[in-house]
Amino acid sequence: MAGRGIHSPFPAPPQGGAPRGRRAWLRLAGAAALMPALAPPLRAQPQPGAAALAPASPVPASLAPDSATLLLPGPEGGAAAQWARGVAAGLARGLPHAVALRTVTLGGPDGVTAANRFATLEAGDGRTLLVLPGLAAHARLVGESRAQFQPEGWLPLCVSWQGAVLAGRGVLAPTAARPLRLALPGPDAPEAAALLALDLLGLPAIPVFGIAGGEAAAALAQGVADAMVIAAPAAAAQARRQGLTPWLELDTPGRRENPELPAASALPAIRPAPLAAAQAGFAALRLRAALMLPGLTSADVVAAWRRAALLWQEEEAKQPAETTAPALVGAEARATIAPLCPAADAVLAYREWLLRRLRWQAG
Repeated sequence: MAGRGIHSPFPAPPQGGAPRGRRAWLRLAGAAALMPALAPPLRAQPQPGAAALAPASPVPASLAPDSATLLLPGPEGGAAAQWARGVAAGLARGLPHAVALRTVTLGGPDGVTAANRFATLEAGDGRTLLVLPGLAAHARLVGESRAQFQPEGWLPLCVSWQGAVLAGRGVLAPTAARPLRLALPGPDAPEAAALLALDLLGLPAIPVFGIAGGEAAAALAQGVADAMVIAAPAAAAQARRQGLTPWLELDTPGRRENPELPAASALPAIRPAPLAAAQAGFAALRLRAALMLPGLTSADVVAAWRRAALLWQEEEAKQPAETTAPALVGAEARATIAPLCPAADAVLAYREWLLRRLRWQAG
């Protein structure tokens, strides 16, 4: 079997010759004998059929990408962009290695355009994240044709969740002769869910449209309206600072910011589907922003992002409660935003109520 012998990785000893050549070979062979002790152990490669005898140890997956993109609602420099900058800074400090986070602004403040783009780019590598405002979820709730995304499977990483109350002057005691005049931006605004709650409670109320933001307090002061919705960190305290009485907390399942107030969901004469519809509107009102991962993101990548989110949560907790909404992560974040995606009967109930009560239907 000439020519088919086993080849050594070391040179063969000289066949006769000077003793110095033999001594050099012996030194080389001795050094080779020490190599297994100095070199790192090699991981064995599994052979077919041998997995049960010698399973290979799992190699840890990459925990986080080296770069990521945050899709934001417009405009540049708007509320979503400002929030995203703070979140990005907190996440960057909490990740196990340096990650380049860049932002891409798409569409307007309702976030629908950004959410639509995110839905088309879903992947499991954790390189694309979405800043989702409550307005985007509400557009889908009311049937806005532009909202072509399905957020149910997305994974909330960081959630900024503010309070919401119905407030007015004096006590809440409307009558059929003098129904409560509720200041609202429009029928397609999340604040309209407060009118649905009043209907479910059997409290006479009529909307006064075209009043948004800071205009609502002025409308009450001028006697144009009797009540308004306040959505903000420490909403009840803000109502009191404006000389108003917080009447109801516009609550969502499992989340109370003002337990001292009556909860809209805890009062009698409320049917399940319309209640879920109202709470979906409340959730859209209370969600300032959520940083979302695609539903197919691998578990290792999700775990790395969530560990970083804990640091963001700790930093947010140090901010003044009067101006900073509660920061939620993990299971608490998932449970809190779940009402944004109610069952089909609740979605139908809300859209039917908008058409019947306010003569409004999404285009």
